[in-house]
Formats: sequence, structure tokens, C-alpha cells
Amino acid sequence: MNTPNKLTLLRFILVFPFVILMLGGFGGAAGKWICLAIFCVASATDALDGYIARKYDLVTDFGKFMDPLADKLLVCSAMICLLEQDRLPAWAVLVIIAREFIISGFRLVASDNGIVIAASYWGKIKTVCQMAMTILLIADLGSSVAAAEEILIVLSVALTVISLADYLWKNKRVLSMQD
Repeated sequence: MNTPNKLTLLRFILVFPFVILMLGGFGGAAGKWICLAIFCVASATDALDGYIARKYDLVTDFGKFMDPLADKLLVCSAMICLLEQDRLPAWAVLVIIAREFIISGFRLVASDNGIVIAASYWGKIKTVCQMAMTILLIADLGSSVAAAEEILIVLSVALTVISLADYLWKNKRVLSMQD
């Protein structure tokens, strides 16, 4: 197993202690900072595995399939934890998770038809914005950043919808394919 795939597996593994700490209330006052560190490390593996895979031509079918799943598991788990803690509104979580299901299904249909669909510019911006939002919400710095949190929530949802529309528009040929 190559390094990018190991980093992808690490991201999967990190989701479990992250969720346990986020929802279990372990670690006292330091708990949120431990969760934040875990989330940041896991998020960094997302950028790092892709960079290494492309730079050293280590792109694999495993990576193409598992990397997006690891990303979705990390981000969706964090958002569900933040929803449970009343840090993120349900409507935002629903829109973001619905987009992930739609894109996953769409990619599956494309794959069945021999089409590989790469991540788009809008999708990458969406991911960065969602991760920044998640980091700020986990940090829970109080009222001094409440406006920034709200802006990032709305921006994340807007970019989620824009990236979905862009993705579907650029790949509309997949929608017309019949089995």
C-alpha cells in the first residue's frame, strides 16, 4: 500500500476518536482542542495524499474510490457532531449531506458507464470553506467570532449548492445515459 492510500486510511481511522471525543465529552476543557487537532490532522491528510499521489504518480483505483469516501465521512461526522452540540443548524447539515449523497450516486452512475469524474474547482473551494467552518465551530471561541461562524455556515451551504449545480451541469451527459 502506497503512502497516499495510507494517509487515506489514517483519515478513516481518525474519524472514530474524533467522534468519540466530540460526543463523549472526554478530556474536559482540553477535549475540544484535542478534537480540533484531530480534525486538522485528518483534514491535512486530504490535501497531502492528493498532492503525493499526483506528484509521484501514485494514483490508484483504491485511492480514487476511498479518498472521497474518507473526506465525506470526516466532514459529515464532524457536522453531525456539531449538530448534536447545537453549533450547526440542521438545515445546513441536511443540504451538505444531501449534496454528498447526490454526488456519490452520480459518480457511481458515471463509473458504471466508464466515466471518471474529477473534483471540480467549486468542489475544492466548497471543501476548504466547510473545513474552515468546522474548525471555527469546533474551536467555539464565543461571541467574538459568532458573525464569522454564521458567514461561514451560509457560505458553506451556498458553495455546496453551487458546486452541486456546477458538477451536474458539466457532467449532464451522465444523466442521459441508459443502462
